[in-house]
Amino acid sequence: MKRIKKAPTMTFKAVLFDLDGTLINSLEAIGDAVNRTLAKEGFPVHELDAYRFFVGDGFRMLISRALPEGRRTPENITRCLEMFKVDYEKNWRRKSRLYPQIPQMLDALVDRGVKLAILSNKAHDFTKAHVRALLSSWPFHAVLGLREGMPPKPDPAGALEIARRLRVPPSQVLFLGDSAVDMKTAVAARMFPAGAGWGFRPAQELQEAGCRAWIQHPMALLELLG
Repeated sequence: MKRIKKAPTMTFKAVLFDLDGTLINSLEAIGDAVNRTLAKEGFPVHELDAYRFFVGDGFRMLISRALPEGRRTPENITRCLEMFKVDYEKNWRRKSRLYPQIPQMLDALVDRGVKLAILSNKAHDFTKAHVRALLSSWPFHAVLGLREGMPPKPDPAGALEIARRLRVPPSQVLFLGDSAVDMKTAVAARMFPAGAGWGFRPAQELQEAGCRAWIQHPMALLELLG
């Protein structure tokens, strides 16, 4: 995908980030927790790379995708979901970490006065816990995970709520994410959709979903801000 630089007249007052696959590399932590759950229930486990395509739509969908196709009953999904959440809460800190250059990128954005926010389809409590543990050094003005009563991405409701909280027009928000879900959310919210080239999903998926800039490494984000 060609990297598209912003037009000279375009300004961004805020950057809205996805969490997993964008700021935090949590793939191994998630995959390990799901595999331990599947093994306990006698289901086959998966290679780590498969989880790149299982994540992105919330924990329930993650479990549904990980279960064998013929065993995705509501009962199996609910039971495995609860087991997974217990395991993940206990173990996620061991193998979750910021991607390289993320601290430097966030420092530079703060120095420029750009407002920061996070919108994730990870459960809200887990989203907040990850931010407290790994991202507390930076002033995120809004952090939202998947909550009861709020539809998940790609519905734009969460993104628009964040824009209102930041008091920034959606057109002046750059949305950085690593999946088609994130790009569709940005497009629906009338934000600028940018793809994280270091994340979980391939460039073609994001391009087809409306990505307007493919960023190879975190510090390259600064080029879009002028």
